[in-house]
Amino acid sequence: MKVLKFGGTSVGTVDSLINVKKIVESGETSQIVVVSALGGLTDRLIATANMAAAGDSSYLQEMEAISLRHFNIISQLIPEDKRAGVLDRVSKLLTELKRNYDGVYLIRLLPVRTLDMIVSYGERMSSVIVAALIEGAELHDSLSFVKTEKWFSKNIADQKLTYSLIRKEFENFSGIAVVPGFISTDRDTGDVTNLGRGGSDFTAALIAAALDAEILEIWTDVDGFMTADPRIIPSAKVVPNMSFVESMELCSFGAKVIYPPTIYPVFHKNIPIKILNTFNPTAPGTLITESAPLPDFPVKGISAIKGTTLFTLKGDTASNVPQINSRTFNAMARKGITVFLVSQPDGSGAFSFAVAEADADSAAELLASEFAPELAKGALAEISRSDDLATIAVVGENMKNRNRLGPRVRNTLFRDGIEVVAFSEGVSDTNISCVIPLPHLNRALELIHALFF
Repeated sequence: MKVLKFGGTSVGTVDSLINVKKIVESGETSQIVVVSALGGLTDRLIATANMAAAGDSSYLQEMEAISLRHFNIISQLIPEDKRAGVLDRVSKLLTELKRNYDGVYLIRLLPVRTLDMIVSYGERMSSVIVAALIEGAELHDSLSFVKTEKWFSKNIADQKLTYSLIRKEFENFSGIAVVPGFISTDRDTGDVTNLGRGGSDFTAALIAAALDAEILEIWTDVDGFMTADPRIIPSAKVVPNMSFVESMELCSFGAKVIYPPTIYPVFHKNIPIKILNTFNPTAPGTLITESAPLPDFPVKGISAIKGTTLFTLKGDTASNVPQINSRTFNAMARKGITVFLVSQPDGSGAFSFAVAEADADSAAELLASEFAPELAKGALAEISRSDDLATIAVVGENMKNRNRLGPRVRNTLFRDGIEVVAFSEGVSDTNISCVIPLPHLNRALELIHALFF
């Protein structure tokens, strides 16, 4: 058995859905097909909900446009003998969706639980359409077997319960199943929830891990992982093989091919992932396994995070490596803020770390609170903040033992007059990362890509 996931761009148009049909029907083994909402629909559902909450009656026109988009796809794609049934099911879902919007408009309030319900309709409708489109496919409702639990203010997957329910749902299954991704229900209340960003990828990974699938295929709109963003580096090439860790590093640093949590369930089961292009299905793609074949050169790819903020703490406390690391990371974790680079040059008495610019204000408040005693006593001289930065990561296996890769990156940027605001080498065995001024990002990526490729 294999699990295939098709993202929003893959199910967004009539032409792309025809490709999905061909890809799935050409498969020879049992398949579970996980689908996202039609491309761009989740954002539109959220925007429309916010319109209704603000008392903007144009949410009604948005609702009509959402309905029309689904009806047009059904009329063009679904065979006549199935069309009435599909129209009926989708119409009922659209009626429920409109009731939710009407309620939000009346009370001028958008509770989280209501928004979770609203966004769930995207996958619920697309899965009905895809199941009818693919010959012999059965629709299975992930709301009944993907379960979440509360963790602070977030919904996270209850993997033990979810695995048990998935195995029960697909016991002795063979053929083709279609499953809506992203959506779930709370294990205690039964309320509709979702798995958050990258949720459809995560649904597919949970199913693959629970059923010990032979492979997880992620079908998207690119030929695989690239050595860099081809929009910036036209000469970027597809990476044919990489390890789980390398793919997680590249995604953590901005490569938007898959979302890092997706990898964890299949990583623990050592189930391969293949990244493939719905619009170019004959392309070989990128195969992700526990250990990829060693290339001629250690670097697999370069990725970047725009909108980086760097915090620097100076003083005696900053020199205490275990304490400053522990307290900073714990403070950030309490608010769910990800630290993606740490720099602490020996003997400098300074500790720097990078976060996404969107998290910067919250991070500043946390630091001021966490280190208030040290700031008052002078054990910390200052906490400074630098905005309008970008983080670049050079990713590959065993980079810690590759002599002079770090200095080569720094020197390449220095010779072109690009300031390296912070540098991290050796913290991870699979990446070298640096922080630079945001206006120089594209030039820096060109230089580093040319250096290694």
